[in-house]
Amino acid sequence: MMRLPMAFTLFPGTRAALAADSLTGLSVGDAVGALGGAAAAPPWRWTDDTEEACCVVTALTQGDELMLDPDRLAELLGRRFDPGRGYGRGALAVLREIRAGTPWPIASAAAFDGQGSAGNGGAMRAAPLGAWHADSLVHAAIQGARAAEVTHAHPEGIAGAVAVTVAAAAAAAARLSGEPVDLLGAVVAHTPDSRVRAALISARRLRNADEAAHKLGNGSGALALDSVPFALWVAAQHLGDYRAAVEACVAAGGDTDTTAAMAGGVVAAFTGAEGVPKEWLDAREPLPEWLTD
Repeated sequence: MMRLPMAFTLFPGTRAALAADSLTGLSVGDAVGALGGAAAAPPWRWTDDTEEACCVVTALTQGDELMLDPDRLAELLGRRFDPGRGYGRGALAVLREIRAGTPWPIASAAAFDGQGSAGNGGAMRAAPLGAWHADSLVHAAIQGARAAEVTHAHPEGIAGAVAVTVAAAAAAAARLSGEPVDLLGAVVAHTPDSRVRAALISARRLRNADEAAHKLGNGSGALALDSVPFALWVAAQHLGDYRAAVEACVAAGGDTDTTAAMAGGVVAAFTGAEGVPKEWLDAREPLPEWLTD
């Protein structure tokens, strides 16, 4: 039986601190994952995962405490994206449209011949949003969908973002309350009906990392479906061990920066930034100067 965290009230400063810890975990996981297991001298560059997550955190700190403003997030994503950070072609097309002045609902819905993106872009930036809303998994799910729709109109892309948002919210709530949490159970309970949700249900039965990567995917397809379930399986398996979580994502191969960013953002919501290895954090490229400006 899943034990849910006790109810509590978060003040704005606490929300910001939780989101900052999650962003630290996300960005370091992104940078380590981008190395793919290779040795490299610092600074270790982060990718689009971190750049977009910084936009989410900025939108949160500048807006209403409980309601993310999608217009503000769209403006930030469109203005701040750097093509050199590893964005996919689909993401670049949407963001360039937004930067050019196309309303985000039109740009997002038009992607992939009107199907909307089912990619993992909404999910890769979502963990700090979940940590911010640690006091309500229901509200975290709503805000996860709201943030994803800015660039990902496909139901699977939205479901993936909701799943990561809820996972980070549940992880941060467990940290604050001291109560145990069935992370995947909490995620399944709040993720909309989708192939992503079905994969998360299957993930609860897996115990071996190789089997999990084989059955769930390792992000090679750059879809929410083939990256979110595995990343959250890793986070659930290693919720108290940030290093082990990121190393598991790297060992699985595939889109290692994105799976490590998602898992790292969720795990750091539970461990705090102090759970991130200091040598990794010191080697990670500094976050952008415009963060929260």
